[in-house]
Amino acid sequence: MFAPVYLDHNATTPLDPAVREAMLPWFGERFGNASSRHEYGRAARKAIDEARAQVAAAVGAHPTEVLFTSGGSEANNLFIKGAAALMKPGRIAVSAIEHPCVREPARQLVRQGWQFDEIAVDGAGRIDPAAFEACLAGKPKLVSVMLANNETGVIQDVAAHAKAVRAAGGWMHCDAVQALGKVKVDFRALGVQGLTLSAHKIYGPLGAGALVIDKRVELAPLVAGGGQERNLRSGTENVMAIVGFGKACELAAAAVETRAVQMAVLQQRLEAGLASMGAQIFSADAQRLPNTTFFAIGGVDGETLVGKLDRAGFAVASGSACSSANPEPSHTLMAMGVEAGLARSAVRVSFGAGSTGRDVDDFLTALGEMLAGLRTLAAMAV
Repeated sequence: MFAPVYLDHNATTPLDPAVREAMLPWFGERFGNASSRHEYGRAARKAIDEARAQVAAAVGAHPTEVLFTSGGSEANNLFIKGAAALMKPGRIAVSAIEHPCVREPARQLVRQGWQFDEIAVDGAGRIDPAAFEACLAGKPKLVSVMLANNETGVIQDVAAHAKAVRAAGGWMHCDAVQALGKVKVDFRALGVQGLTLSAHKIYGPLGAGALVIDKRVELAPLVAGGGQERNLRSGTENVMAIVGFGKACELAAAAVETRAVQMAVLQQRLEAGLASMGAQIFSADAQRLPNTTFFAIGGVDGETLVGKLDRAGFAVASGSACSSANPEPSHTLMAMGVEAGLARSAVRVSFGAGSTGRDVDDFLTALGEMLAGLRTLAAMAV
């Protein structure tokens, strides 16, 4: 009997059984408030401290640099708005392919007197060197460039960009949500002042994320209150989710190299099959995540194809899950200069730890049959 095939791991990943086991006690017999002084509270604080160390180790940071949040969106907002709140208004620049949770808070700063710049990318989705140089000439105070794009999988040279931003007197932030667990992420090597992470992209729970902050950076909190998380994120900690996040980071760091090799094999297999069908693979010439393929077949609507594949048992996406309510073509593809009609044909496949060669073959077979059917209907309509 055919089992449904999940090929949308960039949207979210299934909870790892080992992560679930680590979290289970905090759904029952363990329930202390980490701010309490008694034994229950001390146990909760110890669990959070252990998770903080696990997250830090996964990205080469010190535990005191890890600030827990509710997810990547909050972490991105905290760095951008928190840093800007303690500065005189200046320029903020983000890449043209950033996730909305970076782009929108940066745009909101315009109301406070900031100037907003978008850094252009080339046709493969990489930061355009000339555009980046022009950005630095304006002396931006804050710059944000994602490590790996959630749609194309393109990996940016963040370390080089961060070095240039520092030399220009600015602070550099990096959204590494999609990169963590798929490629090695090293906070020190990247040289950024802020790094955003999320649990549910690495087989951890929904509702947990982190902002890794250079100790020299001062931020204003988004949420004031009891002073949790170094007075930067007040509110009683979600211990069970934080524990799960820590375990997921530990597992991800241990498996990243092996998984990258396994997923790269699947990616090559998939893209060879897609090429034989006449598909265009976006950013094929750029360095990409080993699990991500963003493609289009001209004349075939992406949303329609995603729906047909879903009914056939294959879960894929037509772009970013976080902006799926937007009927417009992919913001990333439009920034790359892709024609709007082709951009509307885009479909994303993203592999995970449980993906297999059989999944790829079955997907290609189903896709081929659908395309043949669509072409037959098109021919009959002429």
